[in-house]
Amino acid sequence: MDGPSLPLNVRRLLTTNLLVNRLHMFVNGIAILALFHYRVSTLVRAFKTRETPLLPYLIVLVSEIVLTFLWVLHQAYKWRPVKLEVYPERLPGDETLPPVDVFVCTADPSKEPSLGVMNTVISAMALDYPPDKLAVYLQDDGGSYVTLNAVREAWKFARFWVPFRRKYELKFPCPVAYLSAEESVDEKFIGSSGFAAEKKIIEKRYAEFQEALEKNSVNASASVSRDHPPVIEVMTDENGDSNLKELPLLVYVAREKRPAHPHHFKGGALNVLLRVSAVISNAPYFMVLDCDMYCNDPSSVRQTMCFYLDPKVSPQIAWVQFPQKFRNLSEHDIYGGSLHHLYRIRQGLDGLRGPQIYGCNFVMTREAIYGTDKIQKEIDLNQLKKSFGSSNEFIKSIYKNYKPLLPEDRNPSAALEKELQLLASCTYDNGTQWGEEVGYRYFSVVEDCITSLILHCKGWISVFLNPARPCFLGASPTNLNDMLVQQTRWSFGLMQIGLSRFNPLIYGPLRMSILYSMCYAYIILESLYTVPFYGLATIPPICLLYGISLYPKVSDPYFIAFAFVFLSPRLKHVQEVVSFGDPFWTLLYELRDWMMKSGSCYFFALMNAFLQKLGLHEANFSLTSKVVDDEQARRYEQGIYDFQVSPLLLAPLCSLYILNLVTLILGIPRIFHKADQFFGQAFLSFFGVIVNYHFLEGMFLRKDNGRIAPSVTLLSVAISAIILCCGSLLLIY
Repeated sequence: MDGPSLPLNVRRLLTTNLLVNRLHMFVNGIAILALFHYRVSTLVRAFKTRETPLLPYLIVLVSEIVLTFLWVLHQAYKWRPVKLEVYPERLPGDETLPPVDVFVCTADPSKEPSLGVMNTVISAMALDYPPDKLAVYLQDDGGSYVTLNAVREAWKFARFWVPFRRKYELKFPCPVAYLSAEESVDEKFIGSSGFAAEKKIIEKRYAEFQEALEKNSVNASASVSRDHPPVIEVMTDENGDSNLKELPLLVYVAREKRPAHPHHFKGGALNVLLRVSAVISNAPYFMVLDCDMYCNDPSSVRQTMCFYLDPKVSPQIAWVQFPQKFRNLSEHDIYGGSLHHLYRIRQGLDGLRGPQIYGCNFVMTREAIYGTDKIQKEIDLNQLKKSFGSSNEFIKSIYKNYKPLLPEDRNPSAALEKELQLLASCTYDNGTQWGEEVGYRYFSVVEDCITSLILHCKGWISVFLNPARPCFLGASPTNLNDMLVQQTRWSFGLMQIGLSRFNPLIYGPLRMSILYSMCYAYIILESLYTVPFYGLATIPPICLLYGISLYPKVSDPYFIAFAFVFLSPRLKHVQEVVSFGDPFWTLLYELRDWMMKSGSCYFFALMNAFLQKLGLHEANFSLTSKVVDDEQARRYEQGIYDFQVSPLLLAPLCSLYILNLVTLILGIPRIFHKADQFFGQAFLSFFGVIVNYHFLEGMFLRKDNGRIAPSVTLLSVAISAIILCCGSLLLIY
């Protein structure tokens, strides 16, 4: 009798991290209570005696309350950290693996160069998965002939690359990654003359492929359209010179776009891909990739099947999320592109109910997004049309016994073509529950949080899989402007959710655990950091200049509580960075990034979200350029900040820096005269000035093209002067 089979996945509790996290929560929590005891008692005394102006004191108090609120929410991540491991080698045979559809979205070939996008597409086609169970869809939101022609060229090259990668078991499914790396095949193939000959053919064909894309990309920006009909093309060989069974399905999709119809950005694109793929391949699972996030480990889909084929957990799992890892990070990572600060805390989500969707690098079930687990068998067709729209074929596809309409030669029939045009139309969602509910799960720029929030409330769970070898590699912003623009876009979308009925603190507690609601709330409300950042970056230095004390004296026992609350998170940050294996200077870079985001990205995200809620601001999508500037890339590699940034994003940060620098210099006599009384305020300004020394360099010391523009420096000086002149108003109340 056979013994029990080996598990496909294992969940390991990180006990040391758990104990350190909970001890920190307890001790830091006591210090925070002592801090607020001091604040309340001092405030009561100030009300009675009127010896201290109340307005600055109240602003600082509100700042500390918001900081504490966000700190409390953040602790939910650290309550029960776990790590997941999978064993794809234990999976059953290929004949038992379920089909998977891969969705890739692109929008503008002038900002997302075709060569990079096509490498992502080809890498997905070359995954270590049965080719007859794999379909790849590229959704082109620009409706660009440049992108369509590039897909045709990618199909031609993939006919040679995909069999070559599988035959020689290459570790890199992405051709550009393989051809630019050291030899990665198994040793038994390295000395093979057949392998060497085939590799030369591949190198030649890739050079031809690259040249064709370069010629095709001339005037790429002019090819982008925001007003075009749907275009869907299934790639096939007209002459029948390829064995289609050896190649995954490849489909180009450009949904209909009309200026008068909202398209909901990437979320709308994914909704169309779900419908179109349903009648072509209809795989029960779909993977979402960004166009610059190529497959790096051919076993990635098999790794997800270690959960989906596990009968103990598969009925509950909605998606498996991989981290976003990047190939273009420098040793210094001054813009926080590695996102390690996120992954250090995301381990705690797996200890609860799993992570939210990050926007790409996840494999999800159609059943979860459709909500078909809730559909009654006796429900009639008209009722289903209210949910899923007017397409009878799409409605049929939600049932497990559905057979897609695409014939073996991959040439769609006239009836299928007509159905695809309907499903990719811009008005298909109108008047349906899909458009009002499911479609709007993808409404905001960071649409994924609504999706994951709703699905979790329905009882689904998810998992975060972070293997040693990155399964996907993308391109991270390597200049400050792109980083700030990207973070502003993400934060704005999150705050849209925070101001909606889906706010986790309102929508979540009755539907999920309080800890999980807190995790979602922290993600969505992170822009609130801008409130304490501005409060503590302006009020204490101004009060230092005017001789208003806001903190206890060094000799006061309460000073220990304030000092501990300041130092404790810094020491916890050290512990997390070191235990995660990051370089020590990561501490400084992450702190700088947090300050820059709080003073710029979060401020504009919060402001725009409120304006949009009032109907005074329309949501828009700013695409981050994937085109590399050589000079900016050189500075990034050297760890030098590039301040070629929009003045709107940069001026607030420079103004605050100048304000703290000036007040610190002017306040030196007061600091020496009453060090015991004003040490706390002086130290805050000193800390900010030292941590953000790169702003001093950029404004006054550097002469290169990456320095802060003199006009921005002058504007910042003027703003800080106005703030200082208005500081006397704080004394009125």
